[in-house]
This record gives sequence, structure tokens and C-alpha cells, in this order.
Amino acid sequence: MPKKGYYVSGNTAEGFVNFLSTNTSNFHHHIILKHPSYKVKTTVIQEIINQTEAKNDLEILYSSIGKEFLDGVIIRDKKIAVIDERIASAELCGAFEINLTLFSADSVAHNNFSLEEEQIETYMQHAYENFATGLKIHDDLEAIYIKEMNFDKADDLAEEFVQKILSEVSKQERNPNVVHRLFGTNTRDGVVNVVPDILSQVSKKYFIKGRAGTGKSTFMKKIMAACNEYGYDVELYHCSFDPNSIDMVLVRDLDFCIFDSTDPHEFFPNGEGEEVIDMYDLAVNPGTDEKYAEEINELNSRYKSFMKKGVADLKNAGEIISNLEQHFVINQREIEKITSFIDGKIIE
Repeated sequence: MPKKGYYVSGNTAEGFVNFLSTNTSNFHHHIILKHPSYKVKTTVIQEIINQTEAKNDLEILYSSIGKEFLDGVIIRDKKIAVIDERIASAELCGAFEINLTLFSADSVAHNNFSLEEEQIETYMQHAYENFATGLKIHDDLEAIYIKEMNFDKADDLAEEFVQKILSEVSKQERNPNVVHRLFGTNTRDGVVNVVPDILSQVSKKYFIKGRAGTGKSTFMKKIMAACNEYGYDVELYHCSFDPNSIDMVLVRDLDFCIFDSTDPHEFFPNGEGEEVIDMYDLAVNPGTDEKYAEEINELNSRYKSFMKKGVADLKNAGEIISNLEQHFVINQREIEKITSFIDGKIIE
């Protein structure tokens, strides 16, 4: 069966964000894995994936720590999620905690790692502070383009796009769902995304381009609202830098997505059903880049320097996590006991 993958957690200018609950609001069970090792929890999650992927549609939750870890797996047709404790929250339905140390003879899991955890937290907070500073600089960059924007033209472009998408479809008499996700985030490995995987799941792809402050997010919010008004479920992918901003709207029932295709997730159309919408060319006064070139270059340089500092902080935190992970040994027999317990108690 096909698998989808995305992020529900991210490291942003507003700190750690977690959108899991919007994706699983009507679920029967959330199985929460508790253990000091991300490696152990990821191994359990991967084993659950291996056991269920042949019969179920799975949604893989990637980790905002790094590429070697997973945040969880969603088995939507069974309304079950198996998740790392780091993305658990009070509002989850049918929460069921499993302390994995109870299945293990490894005494290391009971060691006190409070000093290392404090160091990790310090680096994470530094990262968030650097991202927040970068966002303030980015706001100054946006201000340049905002004063050169033709907002009436931008509104017209959004209305034209809504007509293009919805003019020949029926309005659905139902309450639509909106799930909130990210298609990438800032991690110890740098800025990562799974945009190509997501694009492969729909036929019509719209690459929205422009500069900071040229209305890309506002454009997509209008598309989301219109599709919702027509009764269609929407996947809303937030910006991993500023989570109040939108980077992608995907509507599976209409087989399309529109996404912010600018740095650091810049892509170009190369096939049928792919189209560019350039907000700078269409709705910004010509010559704006040239008019403010010196100021734009200076702000871009400062903004990117704080982003790099933030990612360096995440890398430092990741190195401590890697050192901690070396203390833990994965026992395959114990993993099988855990997954058998989960399978017998919940999944079957």
C-alpha cells in the first residue's frame, strides 16, 4: 500500500511547533512511546510500519531532530497513531502510554541524563532565538516589497485562480476538515523538505514564486478558504520558519497543490500539469529589486546569517543527542515483544 510522509513538528522562529492533533482529531487510539532513546522509539515505529504497510495506508511522521529518527506513524483506516512522546499533547484522544523501558533489561535507560538534556534544551532555545531574530530582519525585507505591491492586482490573481480551480466542480454539502502540517523544517541536518514526494501525489502543481512580502501566503490562504467553502478537505502546510505563514495548500479531492517555490525550497516545473505563478512579476512595481538592491542584499545577508546560526545550534544539540544514543543498545527480541504487545492490544 502507498505511504505518505510529512512533518507535524518543526523548529521555527516561534519555537517548537506541533500540529499532530489536527491530523488525528477523531482517532480511537494514540499509542505514546516513552523511552530516553529516540533510536529505540524509532526502531519500534519502523517495525510497526514494516508489519502494517502491506495492508494499510500509512502516513509517516518525520522527525524535526534529524533524518535518522521518526516522530511516528499514522494508520488512518484504523484511526490509530503510534508516536514518540515528544509530540504527545493533552488533547489527544484515546492516549495510551507505553513505557518501553519495562520491556528491556538494559539498565542504561534508567540512568540520569539531566545534564545532557539541559545542554540540549539550551542549544534548542538558542536556535529558536536566532530564528526569531532572523524573522524580524525578514519582516524588514517584506516591508520593502509590501510598499511596492499592487494589492488589487494580487486580489484579482487569487480570484482568477479560485475560479480556475472551482468553476467546474460541485459544492459539497459537508463540513470539511483542515489538517495542519509542514513539508520540511530546520534540523540538525540543515533545512530539509519532502516537497518532491508530496508533489508526486497530485497531478496539478502550481509553483508560486515571488519575494518576501509579495503575498504568496495570503494568496494560498484565500485558496484554502475557497476550497473549504466548497466543502473540500484541505492539507495546509505551514512555513517552517514562520509557522503563521503558509507554504502549501493541497486538496486531494481536486487533485492539486499550490506551494511556495522559493528558497530554501525552490523548484521548477518540468512536466505536464505544472505551472508557475510569479507574484513579483504580476503584482509588484517593476524595478523594485533594482531600486532597493543595496538594502535588500544587506537584509538578506543578515537574515541568512541568523538562520545559519540557528541551524548550527540545532547541529550542536544533535551531536549531544548522538552521543547519548550511543549508550543504548537495540535488542531485536525486545523490539518484537513491544510490537507484539502493541499489535495484540491495540492494532488488531
